[in-house]
Amino acid sequence: RLAALGTFYRFWVRQGSVPKDPLHALARPQRERRLPDVLSAEQVSRLIDTAAAGEPAAYALRDTALIELLYGAGLRIAEVVSIEVRDLDLARGEVRVTGKGEKERVALFGAPCVSALQRYLADGRPQLMASSEGVSSALFLNRNGAPLGERGARARLDATAKRAGLPAGFHPHTLRHSFATHLLDGGADLRVVQELLGHESLGTTQVYTHVSTTRLRGLYASAHPRARRGGAR
Repeated sequence: RLAALGTFYRFWVRQGSVPKDPLHALARPQRERRLPDVLSAEQVSRLIDTAAAGEPAAYALRDTALIELLYGAGLRIAEVVSIEVRDLDLARGEVRVTGKGEKERVALFGAPCVSALQRYLADGRPQLMASSEGVSSALFLNRNGAPLGERGARARLDATAKRAGLPAGFHPHTLRHSFATHLLDGGADLRVVQELLGHESLGTTQVYTHVSTTRLRGLYASAHPRARRGGAR
């Protein structure tokens, strides 16, 4: 409402109807910054296991590799669906991605992701490719053998998350949030996490330090005898 009134007052000032905007010096209420949703390591494992148990097998292999890459490399969903097979270097655990602003970077991933990608490339992707008359260079394919789009990937992830019993607020970016928070929980340097996420500003990455601190405080409160109400004296 203040924003709407401000628009009117600025118009009236320009028209000469009022001498100045009386709202100019008024302090605007600061919108509370919401902390990112984060999964526990156990929840991530449950999501991956649920994807691996899906049917048909080609979908299960693809969805498992998709989740492993989102979480293992901390990628955005738009980055993942734009990856081509040639962008992968499984021997080095690297993938070349194009992020925001069309900026390229190299993202890293570990052995579980390498294994999932190898299985998908060996068995899952050829089955999906068989449904297409053409040849696609995209890493992730849909049921017609065409590149899997962002909307299709989101739908698959949403369905898998529901089967895994994850919180209703789950979305693909939750895996990226979890990637960053788990790294910080494990002692990773903030600037390293910034590089891995492809953030230009360190300030963008710093929000995850608050998530990590909140998680640590929760663990402290539940585990330390002096933190629990009625604890040892």
